[in-house]
Amino acid sequence: MKVTINAHQLGRLIDKTISHMADDSIEPLHGIRLDLDSTHLYAIASDRYTLAVARYELLYADKGAEPYARTIPGEYLRPLREWISTQIGHASITISTDEDRLVFAAPLTEFRIATKPDIKYPDWRGLLRTIAEQTTEEAPFPALHSGFLARWADTGSTIRVRVTADQKAVLVFAEDFIGAQMPARYAGVGPVKDETIDSARALWKDVLHAGTSRADMVTDMPDADRDRSRYEATTDVRETGEDLLHQALRSTWQMYGADMDTEEGRAAFNAWVSSGVRSWMAYRFLDALYQVDPRAAEGIVGETADQLDSGEIGEWAWDEAKKAGHDPQKWYDDYKAHLEKLAAKRQAQEQVEKWERLAMAFNAATQAGVKFRVEPNPHVQWDANNNRWIAVEATTAEAAA
Repeated sequence: MKVTINAHQLGRLIDKTISHMADDSIEPLHGIRLDLDSTHLYAIASDRYTLAVARYELLYADKGAEPYARTIPGEYLRPLREWISTQIGHASITISTDEDRLVFAAPLTEFRIATKPDIKYPDWRGLLRTIAEQTTEEAPFPALHSGFLARWADTGSTIRVRVTADQKAVLVFAEDFIGAQMPARYAGVGPVKDETIDSARALWKDVLHAGTSRADMVTDMPDADRDRSRYEATTDVRETGEDLLHQALRSTWQMYGADMDTEEGRAAFNAWVSSGVRSWMAYRFLDALYQVDPRAAEGIVGETADQLDSGEIGEWAWDEAKKAGHDPQKWYDDYKAHLEKLAAKRQAQEQVEKWERLAMAFNAATQAGVKFRVEPNPHVQWDANNNRWIAVEATTAEAAA
């Protein structure tokens, strides 16, 4: 049975679980297990100390597929991951079995892996069910290996943890992810000493009692100085999202204050509208990317910050436009022609306004009884019907309109 997954999501399944697999001393666990049921494709890895399961919901057309499970041997995972990385992120990869092989087929190439279909793999569903149904002991205080804790970083930026007992596995949840970590039984060459929260707290009694009893990390820690000038682009996803929302709202507020009776005001209105729309679009795109792949979102924010700090975003945008098959030179030529047209229109308008001001001055002088003579010219003339001086260009422009 074939199932389809895009290259990016398949890479994520491997990335979330690969650090949990065992070395080749435990052959059944030396690799990542792909397990298919009627609704999801699962990637499972364990070295007996931690257990990680990431899942991908099947496309509608693939649901109801016949279940199967195969283990990708550890020695094939690096070349498989590199092959996946050569595919475009949204490219579809079809996964199927061919006797004792797993076949990964992309639009132009395929990757075949020899497997052992009869290999005995632990009942990972049963293990996690048992851990999830554990009852909670009073004040559990298990010892956990700090090196194993680092493995959970690949699941995303946020995990939830359930602790039930000192000598039972800790349950870990994240987006489309479930896992477990066994408590540490040894520290160095000897066993971990039994300890309670009370005994651990007693070791720090003097230090803790020197502080206040009502301090709170939410309310008593200093905030960042929001008024401080920032000369470098932030590399933090949350700060980037906040900045984009702030800009979208600020643009909305500013555009309603624009003077629509002047050319400058109308230009400012259009600029604020464009800024607000693009800030909102950027926020929605960043939020969607973060929901799908937090690590990819963090990576692109950091990369973009470096590009912004370089001061060469024009060059970056030009190169990206060419790579995408666009014609940035035509965009530039069209924009330049647009500016020249605006400049010519502005110059013509300035000439009209100049002669209108001259006609107004002549009318003011006439009303004041000042005697003067005006030679025939193409700019202002006497309107005998209305007994006033008029700008010829203004009259012509109005007639044309």
